[in-house]
Amino acid sequence: MTRSPAVPYNLPAMNNRPSRRRPREFREDQTPTSGIFFKARRSLYRGRSRFQRIDVFENDAFGRVLFLDGLVQTTDKDEFFYHEMLVHPALLRHPRPRRVLIIGGGDGGDLREVLRHPVEKATLVEIDGRVVEVCKDYFGWLRPALGGGRAELVIDDGNAFLEKTRDRFDVILIDSSDPVGPSTVLHQKAFYQRVKRCLSPGGIAAAQAGALLFHLDSHRRKNAFLRKLFRHARFYIGPVPTYPGGMWCYIYCSDRIPPLGRLRRTPAGLRYYNPAVHKAAFALPNLLAEKLR
Repeated sequence: MTRSPAVPYNLPAMNNRPSRRRPREFREDQTPTSGIFFKARRSLYRGRSRFQRIDVFENDAFGRVLFLDGLVQTTDKDEFFYHEMLVHPALLRHPRPRRVLIIGGGDGGDLREVLRHPVEKATLVEIDGRVVEVCKDYFGWLRPALGGGRAELVIDDGNAFLEKTRDRFDVILIDSSDPVGPSTVLHQKAFYQRVKRCLSPGGIAAAQAGALLFHLDSHRRKNAFLRKLFRHARFYIGPVPTYPGGMWCYIYCSDRIPPLGRLRRTPAGLRYYNPAVHKAAFALPNLLAEKLR
């Protein structure tokens, strides 16, 4: 995913660049007064694409870490929490997912998880081709996933891709930026109307929705229009230790298949997701459940 700051852009700007005094330290300011830092054992890549600054470095606790514009995107240590919870609830509720679309997710974690299932084709649409190339070099799961014959890589804006494609997908996974700043378009009703148009009959969409602690108002607004668009629109949650607040929200949408019910057989090798976790993820804490009412 390409994350955005957890706080709105109109709050005081903070410096997300590595400290000049301690060049081996990377910081993400998740609010104006708090955040997370990593001491880099060594820097692996530093560069800039058309869209953003890209940093990859090694940290003793989290392994390889990907920063985009000074924000944590993925780490070796905890990426599986996010990728498994975005992908498997939808894939395992669909009785026969053959064609899957992933919007965003240039690090390839979502694609790796999708390909654990017997899908015929997985299409990854990522706006920043440079992120994909860097992640091929430094995150070992991406290159094999793209080279296996079932994956298609499209370098394009996800919203634009949905507008022009005539394809239909059994599952659409939206690994978008957080619901603040320029990325708000990917969290609005018009975007999800395009998502719905591109779903096959009985299709399922799942999307990351942002932080439990910091994006409650966004969750409320999104819930209001998604419940009108889809017969089944349900939030669910899961931990991501390096993301703001440590607890992340996702949304499950379908007109025919509710989120709870019989699951297909869980793929081997998962580190977080299982059927019990699936059920528990849809039991929302009071602060979110009350906001969604």
